[in-house]
Amino acid sequence: MTTTPRKAAPALSLEDRVTGALVGAAVGDALGGPVEGWTPEAIVERHGGRVRGIVGPFHGENWRTARPIAPYHKGDGHVTDDTLMTHALVRVYERVRDHLDAYAVADHLVPDLISTPRWIPELGAEALPLHRVFLAEKWIVARIHYGHVDPREAGNGNIVNCGAAMYMAPVGAVNAGNPRAAYAEAIDVAGAHQSSYGREAAGVFAAAVAAAFAPGATPSSVVEEALALAKDGTRAAIEAVCSVAARYDDFEEALAPLRRAVAPFDTVGPDYRSPSLGARRPSRLHAIEELPVALGMLLVGRGDYRHTVLGAVNYGRDCDSIATMSGAIVGALGGERAVPAEWSEEVARASRLDLHGPAASLAGVAREVFARDVERRRAHEALFGAIAGA
Repeated sequence: MTTTPRKAAPALSLEDRVTGALVGAAVGDALGGPVEGWTPEAIVERHGGRVRGIVGPFHGENWRTARPIAPYHKGDGHVTDDTLMTHALVRVYERVRDHLDAYAVADHLVPDLISTPRWIPELGAEALPLHRVFLAEKWIVARIHYGHVDPREAGNGNIVNCGAAMYMAPVGAVNAGNPRAAYAEAIDVAGAHQSSYGREAAGVFAAAVAAAFAPGATPSSVVEEALALAKDGTRAAIEAVCSVAARYDDFEEALAPLRRAVAPFDTVGPDYRSPSLGARRPSRLHAIEELPVALGMLLVGRGDYRHTVLGAVNYGRDCDSIATMSGAIVGALGGERAVPAEWSEEVARASRLDLHGPAASLAGVAREVFARDVERRRAHEALFGAIAGA
C-alpha cells in the first residue's frame, strides 16, 4: 500500500502575515469592546455564558445613556480607539515610508488626529479622531500641539496605561522578524505618548509582533523573544503570567489564575472602574495588565485565533486592548486565514472600515524600509571597513 506524501502548508507571505496582524487586531478589538471594563462574572450574567463571537452593547438599547459607556456604541462589530489609533499609525508610515520616531508622531500623527474627520463607528458619524480617543491619547495633542514639548519627552506625566502599546502592531510589522529593532523603534515612538511601564509595554508588544512573523514561530517562541527584551516589572509580570498560562489549554479555566498572577504588578487594583490611589503612576516594579495577559492567552490558545482572542475577551477589564494585542500576534503567526472570516467581514461592514487596505499598504512600506535598511547597512559596512582596515 502506498501513501501520498502530505504537502506542506504553503509558506505565509509578508503580506499575508501583515493582514493577519492588522485584521486580527481589529477583530479582537471589536469583540472585546462591548464587555470592556466588566468582570468575567458580569459578562456571563449579561450574556448567559461566555462571549463566543460578536455581541451587542452591554446595556442593550440603552447604550446612548447608560453610564459609564455612554455615548459610545460599543458592540455590534464596532471597533474602538485601539483600531482607530492603529490605522492612524499606518497612515504615518505611508507618509514617512521609513522607520518612525517621536518626531514622526509630532509631525504626522498629531495632525492626523486633529485635522481630518474620519468615520467613528462608536459615534456613528464622521468626527475628528481626537473626539473619540481616550484622555491618555488626547495628552499627545495637548503636550505636543499646544504645549510644544519635545516629542521625545512628551509622554512624561501622562497616566501610565496601555494607550501607546495598543496601537504598536504596525511597528512590529515594519520590523518583521527583527524583535530587537521593533522594540527600539516602538520605545522611541511611544516616548511621545507614554513613560515608564506604559512605554516599555509598547516596545515589548511591537517586539512580540515582529517575532510572530518569523517562519516557524510559535506562541512560546514569541514569549521567549518578548522576555529577552522586557525590563523591570514588565518582564517580571510576563514571566509570572506566562508560567501560569503554560499549565492551561482552556481559557475558561485560565481566567482567574491569570488575573491572580498579574495582580501584584497591576496598579489599577481589583475594581477596574474604581482605580486605586496608586494607579497608573510610573514605577519600575509594575506593569500594565493588558500585555502580560495577552501573552498568557496566546499560550493558552496554542496558536488558535478563536481560543486566544475569546480568552482575552472573556477576561474582562480592559479586554478590548488585551484582545487587540493577542489578536495581532496570533494573526501574524497564522496569517489572514487564521482570523475567522465571518468575524472580520462583519466587523468591516459594521465599522464601515477597509481592514485590508491598511494592511496591504503597510506591507509595501515594510518592503521599502527593509530595502533602505540593507542599503544603509552596506554603506556602513563599507565605511567601517575603511575605518577599521578590515
